[in-house]
Parts: sequence; C-alpha cells; structure tokens
Amino acid sequence: MIIRSRVVAPMAGEPIDDGAVAVEGNRIAGVGKFVEVKRDHRGEVLDLGEQILLPGLINAHCHLDYTALRGKIGPQRSFADWILAINAQKDALTGTDYVSSITAGLAEAQSFGTTTLLNLEAFPELLPHLSRPPLRVWWCAELIDLRRTVDVNAVSEMLRAWFHSHQDWLGGFGLAPHAPYTASPELYSEAAQIARTNHLPFTTHLAESHEEMQMFRDGSGPLFEFLRSIGRPMSDDGTPVAHLMRTAAIDEHWIVAHLNELTEGDFELLERGPKFQITHCPRSHTFFAHAPFAWEKLRALGFNIALGTDSLASNSSLSLFAEMRELQRKEPWLPAREVLAMVTVNAAAAVGQSNSLGRIRPGFYADLIGLPALTSEGDVFEKVIGHEGIVPWMMANGEVLCAS
Repeated sequence: MIIRSRVVAPMAGEPIDDGAVAVEGNRIAGVGKFVEVKRDHRGEVLDLGEQILLPGLINAHCHLDYTALRGKIGPQRSFADWILAINAQKDALTGTDYVSSITAGLAEAQSFGTTTLLNLEAFPELLPHLSRPPLRVWWCAELIDLRRTVDVNAVSEMLRAWFHSHQDWLGGFGLAPHAPYTASPELYSEAAQIARTNHLPFTTHLAESHEEMQMFRDGSGPLFEFLRSIGRPMSDDGTPVAHLMRTAAIDEHWIVAHLNELTEGDFELLERGPKFQITHCPRSHTFFAHAPFAWEKLRALGFNIALGTDSLASNSSLSLFAEMRELQRKEPWLPAREVLAMVTVNAAAAVGQSNSLGRIRPGFYADLIGLPALTSEGDVFEKVIGHEGIVPWMMANGEVLCAS
C-alpha cells in the first residue's frame, strides 16, 4: 500500500510536501515525495488528500484503570487527601467495572491518535477478560507492598505466560513499583533485577508532590501522617530522589514519571547519575498545582523527556494533543517540533523502541495518523499540536483502524 498525503511529517527529517509512505505488511517500506515512492514501490494508492501524515502518538505514562473516575475527584487540600479520595473511589469498583474502564480508556486513546501506551496496570490479572487491543500497550504491573508482600517473580511469570500464549497482542508487559513511599527498597531491587534480566520496561513515580518531599526530607506533612497511621516504617531521610538513588540501582532504562519536586542537591545527584527516562504529565501537573517542572535544567543535564496523560482521576481526557497544548501554555519558549517529539521520538526512546516507533522511517512499524492540513500555510508542527477532536485516519501495525 502507498499512502499519499498533502504533507508527511516523518519526525526523521523535514516535512515532505505531496509526500507518501509505502507500507508492506506491518512495516514502513519507504517514505518521500509521492512521485518517488510510487516509482519505487508497488501497491494500491490510498490518497488521504489534504492531510498531514505523521507517526502515531505515544503516551509514556497512563493509568487506564481509572478512566471511569473522570470528574469524580476534584482538587483536594493535599496530595494525601487525594490519595484517600481515589482509594475510596477504587474500593467501590468491581473487576467488571475495571475491565469496562480499561476498554473505554483504550478506545478514547485511539480516538485521539495514540497508537502506543505505557500503562501502569494495578490489576494485571484482568488481562484475560479484555479483548485484544488494536494498539501497542506495555502493561506495567503496578507493585505496592505497603500492607502485604508482593511476589514480583510470580507476577512477572503470570504476565510472561499470558503474552507467550497471546502473541497477537501488540506491545508486552513490564514492572512498575509505584513510588518510594509505597514500595520498599527490597521490592524495587527485585523488580529492577527481573526487568533488567528480561529486558522489560521498568517505570515508577518519583518526587511528584510537595507532601512527598516533606515526608522524606522533613519527616512531617499530610503524607507522612497518613502513611504513619497505616503502619509504614517512617525512618526515611533525604529527598525522594536522594532516597531512591541511595536504595535502588537506577539505570538509564528506568522510566521515571513526574520529578516535580527537586532541590539543588537533587540536581547535583542527577548530574552525576544515570540519565534515566523522564515522563511529564502537563495537565495532571496543573490539576495538582505542583511546583514548576524544571524543563531547562533537566534538558541541560541530558535527560530524555516524554509526555503522558496520567489518569483521568486527575485529568479530563486521554488526548496527547491537549497535553502538548498545555505544555506550550506553560512553556511557550519550547519549539513546536520539540513538543511533538515528546509524544513521538522522545516517547519511543523512553519505552525502549527508538528503532521501531516514533518516526516514519523504512523498517519502522506502520503506526501512522492523518490530521486535516486545513491550509498549506503555516508551521506544520503547530498545526499538529493545534488539532482538536478525534483523529480522522489511523493505522496501527499496518492495519487501518479508522478512516472517517
């Protein structure tokens, strides 16, 4: 198949006017000017007309479990109060509710042009109750050992068996110790070792809120009091970043979500330490009114930064376009092309797929979306970020999923 479009934005070079992409099976076979691609490749021509063709978007941090909680929890007095509120909502949901929530989240993400997700899955045992998703999803089992021990190896083997017997599912599985305040150093160590040995995605939350900083550094605050009340040992010291870097073998493959609360001492540690992957969630960040995200310092230190939506318990939709616009609102100095890279090129690097996703390049997976070009004037990347509503055309793994 040859897909022609008014503009192709491959994210691997400059936009191509009157461009085309050749697809063979589930891979991209060629990209360039339409006349050149048609000359060099055979197949039916699908003309998208006045559209911008670009790589499918990649959500590097989401919680599909909580799609059903959209609008259920407003801003709270503290992060600890929000935890109590979401726990109360979660307790009211059944397994069937969660399956419906995940299914709805996948459909919504797809409608907004997302073809790949890194999903933190609190209930991996529910996967057999889901229909095969048409999207690439890495299901990262969220691990918490606050009130009970967790057999990380058993969780990993259960997921390995599932994906071995369901090889038509795109993506795979990974491991996700929740955060240093809910997962012990022993859990981090075991999970990280299994992930490292088996080349699995590994992700966690870190330094998300001011209350987390208060808890670790000062031994005070709402989160400290809440966790102490449920029996967590409270002998931590230093900042959340210092604590995790001291107690866990962090490497460049870790995907760290948030990283909002940082001290000058943390930046010194980050400068000397491994350059792990970072995921920022702009609209969830706004919802919680977290400290400003340290874009310039983290970029200067060489960190790769991707974007995610977080959950709908702290967001209004699973649209990565809305995340990009919120980021531009807060950081207008960031070039549009760089912002778009955070949900394509950078996000592919974060999930360990730099050689197969995030760009339109021969040999990469045929994960593509088409957006209305509207006019031939103006910056292509700004047009992409400005897109609102559903995506009219999408292909994942060489299969056309929508063509409105």
